[in-house]
Amino acid sequence: MAPPASPPPPAAAAPLAGALRYDLLSGHTKCISDDIKVGAMAVGKYHIVAPEEGMPSLSSSSSQQQLPDSHRISLRVTSPYGNSLHYAESVHSGNFAFTASEPGDYLACFWAPDHRPPATVAFEFDWRSGVSARDWSTVAKKGQVEMMELELRKLEDNIKSIHEEMFYLREREGEMQELNRRTNSRMAWLGFLSLAICLSVAGLQLWHLKNFFERKKLL
Repeated sequence: MAPPASPPPPAAAAPLAGALRYDLLSGHTKCISDDIKVGAMAVGKYHIVAPEEGMPSLSSSSSQQQLPDSHRISLRVTSPYGNSLHYAESVHSGNFAFTASEPGDYLACFWAPDHRPPATVAFEFDWRSGVSARDWSTVAKKGQVEMMELELRKLEDNIKSIHEEMFYLREREGEMQELNRRTNSRMAWLGFLSLAICLSVAGLQLWHLKNFFERKKLL
């Protein structure tokens, strides 16, 4: 009789599609920013990459127990005005989602616990916003739409996103022009003030030298 087949090994963790890989030294912080406009949706996924090839998946509890204590990360996502949108401490993986209520740069700051000797933690991070943050497979599944209709919906959303981005950039350009105008005006006043101070100091010096020479009867 043939011996019973051994159980298959645990499946390896599938890398996040479109994710970027980062190396983080223990005790240090790495921040990643994304410029998101108001009303846009943002989603993010992150997980630690096993330090050695062939290590079991991070999605199983047994594999998480096999990772060293140094291979954990913490994350805080903040808005441009400093409001906390997501916080996780000493985790192997996680995800977040939010709708932007403030325009500007959103920050995702990762940090690793301090260890001696220092260790390098590798992690993958996939952060998407706007049209790219939508799960189109779910839209197609729920709506029971044909492939052509789905592509048209994607195209329509892309056109809307480009249109909104053009207006957003136009507003930012107007703000920058106004800022440049105010800055030039202030620099002009500062230049006049500096010139007035220099002339005043020069006049005082001439007056002082004239009095000095008159007291010494040199003039």
